[in-house]
Amino acid sequence: MSADVNFSTLCHDLVLRPAKPTDAPFIEGIYHSARPDLLLIDGSPELIASVQQQQWQVMTMGSGENNPNAMHFIIEKQHSQLGVVMVDFGHQEVRIIFLAIVPQARGQGYGKQVLQGLQQAAQRVGCPLAAVVWQHNTQAQRLYRELGFVPQDCAEMANKWLWYPARNKIFVGAG
Repeated sequence: MSADVNFSTLCHDLVLRPAKPTDAPFIEGIYHSARPDLLLIDGSPELIASVQQQQWQVMTMGSGENNPNAMHFIIEKQHSQLGVVMVDFGHQEVRIIFLAIVPQARGQGYGKQVLQGLQQAAQRVGCPLAAVVWQHNTQAQRLYRELGFVPQDCAEMANKWLWYPARNKIFVGAG
């Protein structure tokens, strides 16, 4: 499926620009900040750092193997990096592989704006929008529910959430 979508217009005051190789340290840092559960490991700081690195490698290799056509974007506001989103426009769904905002900008509505933009894109291509959300991330679960996503494929560690375009209207910038 071709995603003929202009990402620069998806979010009011945010810009989604394609990630560059020089963004890799920023993306990895944001990934680590989005996985506070790994800090709860009962072990030495070296063990925790090793597990964090392994999980990062699993995520990057897994997303590359499972979603080779995924698009990686840096979320910016006035040329400041606020976050990252990795999304794949597949044949059956638009899949959010990874979405995270820098810790100091969380809770300010930036993730919501990006999700609403992705809902617009999913609506345009006529596919559901899917994301996997960690069980411990109750703030994200509230946001997904508020935006009309419903939990599917519930598991011990994470749930798959789906948003269906035909059932929902998108109110970009609302609330």
